[in-house]
Amino acid sequence: FTPGPLNTSKTVKEAMLSDVGSRDVSFINITANIRRSLLTIADADSTVFTAILLQGSGTYAIEAVFANALGRQNGKALIISNGAYGDRMAAICKQGAYNYRMIRVDETEPFDLVAIEKELREGGYTLVAAVHCETSTGQFNLIEELASLVSRASDAKFFVDAMSSFGAVPISLKDTRIDFLVSSANKCLQGVPGFAFVLAKISTLESYKGRCTSWSLDLVAQYEALEKSGQFRCTPPTHTMLAFQQALTEHAEEGGVAGRQRRYTENNRVISEGMRRLGFRTLLHDQSPYIITSFVYPKDDHFDFEDFYGRLSKCGQVIYPGKVSSADCFRLGNIGDLWPADCQKLVDHIKDALHDMGVHVPIVY
Repeated sequence: FTPGPLNTSKTVKEAMLSDVGSRDVSFINITANIRRSLLTIADADSTVFTAILLQGSGTYAIEAVFANALGRQNGKALIISNGAYGDRMAAICKQGAYNYRMIRVDETEPFDLVAIEKELREGGYTLVAAVHCETSTGQFNLIEELASLVSRASDAKFFVDAMSSFGAVPISLKDTRIDFLVSSANKCLQGVPGFAFVLAKISTLESYKGRCTSWSLDLVAQYEALEKSGQFRCTPPTHTMLAFQQALTEHAEEGGVAGRQRRYTENNRVISEGMRRLGFRTLLHDQSPYIITSFVYPKDDHFDFEDFYGRLSKCGQVIYPGKVSSADCFRLGNIGDLWPADCQKLVDHIKDALHDMGVHVPIVY
């Protein structure tokens, strides 16, 4: 019950039982199919956007966008953050000595569009970056509104971290002014860890040629190699991609984004209603609709999170600690190969764990 790496189907795991050469024609075809499928899921025009696969976690792809957009030029990024993953963008820019500024609001609050517009009109920014679903809390940010604001108030390019939303939350690259969107294999598309991908507006990407100061993170060079030969420049994560090919098949069979959205929404309903019956309070007033939910620790002397976590883990129920500075909380994800019956089982185990710990139910705050 984490936001990734997450549960995968047996058939996705079995897809990794074959070995394949990275320069084999069959693998080159799989790479091409993955790239096409990602654009389809994003409702993107293949003459306008391209999909670039990059070895490593989602953070590698996040850093690659900054390295290409801000590397060898006088660009300036505005990072808008209300959580740990927006903060990580700022940490990447600081480490890379890139010119940036961050607008930071509280982890439990939405973006301040008035403040953002003022900063955009005055700041001379060339790139604006934000997280779609802030996985640290479950906060959902209004990317469509922000994209419209960026295009209205500046000439900056717009970069979205859609790590925990892509594949289950509708995002159309035809309808918004997004230049870069990043996600990972092991999130809502239900693959295994090993690579991330950047959906990039081709005209913007090509304008960054020669800017990247990192050889490995050069998105333009990776794009050119994929277009020319269908191959990665360096050894690709072959088994991860075999699993992802199967995961994409299962995503389509479930009904694509809409089908996955329906199941995750039902998962979230079962968890949220069950937790409310136990008396738990959510961290946010307006939670993520169906990705991950943060619950505040009960004010009970018998509640100890490490004990609580351990009891659930022994039952095969793995949850996530909180990742916020303003409150003691834990997170329950409902994405991955999880179904409503699995979610009800989790709620039942939580009730049993609280009882065995001597915590009063319903929870008292």
